[in-house]
Amino acid sequence: MLRSRRRPAPTPLPYHMFDRARFGLEARDARTLERIYHKSQERSWDGQEVLRALIERHGAPHVDAARRPALARLFAVIMWGELAAWKVSAALADELEPFEAKLAATSQAFDEARHFYVMHDYLELLGAMPERLDRAIERLLSQVMNANHLAKKLIGMQLMVEPVALSIFHVVRTLDIEPVLTGLMPYYQRDEARHVALGLKYLPAMIRQMSTRERASLISFQLRLLTSELWGSVGLMRDYKALGIDPRDAVEVGRAKQKKALDLLICEMGITSKVPIELLDRYSGALMEVLLPFDDVPWRERLRRSVRAAAWGKQPIDDALADEIETPAA
Repeated sequence: MLRSRRRPAPTPLPYHMFDRARFGLEARDARTLERIYHKSQERSWDGQEVLRALIERHGAPHVDAARRPALARLFAVIMWGELAAWKVSAALADELEPFEAKLAATSQAFDEARHFYVMHDYLELLGAMPERLDRAIERLLSQVMNANHLAKKLIGMQLMVEPVALSIFHVVRTLDIEPVLTGLMPYYQRDEARHVALGLKYLPAMIRQMSTRERASLISFQLRLLTSELWGSVGLMRDYKALGIDPRDAVEVGRAKQKKALDLLICEMGITSKVPIELLDRYSGALMEVLLPFDDVPWRERLRRSVRAAAWGKQPIDDALADEIETPAA
């Protein structure tokens, strides 16, 4: 016997969606958000056709049996991460009220759907369909998908998770592990770099309208995400090494991209102080020294380096590692 379900409360049409002042959204930022949508349409690519063309050029995807499980686990993060990004961007497209922000989120949902099915098809052809994610990474994605505030979903996906995905694309493309996969990476990178713009252009307006308590909760949320990200990197250490990737190098690339995105965010907000970003960077640096040490470093030395990173920060970041992340033109 079928049970009747209560219908959800009807959602009223957002007749105020064009009232930028209501959302604290400046006209130039609104124009940029609208352009993200149109640019996405102009630069959209046919995932099936691109994958087919790469296979015709390079042959069927192939990785030796010794490295295939590691590649499968690493790109499980990408495949399921793309699904999480699809779900988050679809939720944002539904829940964000300003017209231009809704357009930008809609274009991202379209991109993420393509990223998910192309990565699924590629891994299936490779014979490396991934199993369940590492718990820390699954927790990270769940934290973003189930965040209790739209600002947390935006900062979590656009400025924290997307840069991590870009770091994986960066190191895999550099090593040229498998030619078809290497050929796919530039398409993913261009789309993901564009997605960061939604967070850069709309988050400042959201944060300015948040209470002090909400802002504190947002910072706490970022710290939890950083912790989950680094624990996730620990779970991927053996896979990075099996593919010839130094885990610390991969984390440093992600650190550079995240820091660049957050630097641009506070710049968009008109904040000149670097203290908030420096504190986050010192926290992640200290945790990194404990969880991802150089080989054969004893625990006492790990703790000493962790305290030093917390007190003085880590070495300067190479800005060239985050060259694709930039403030979109108005």
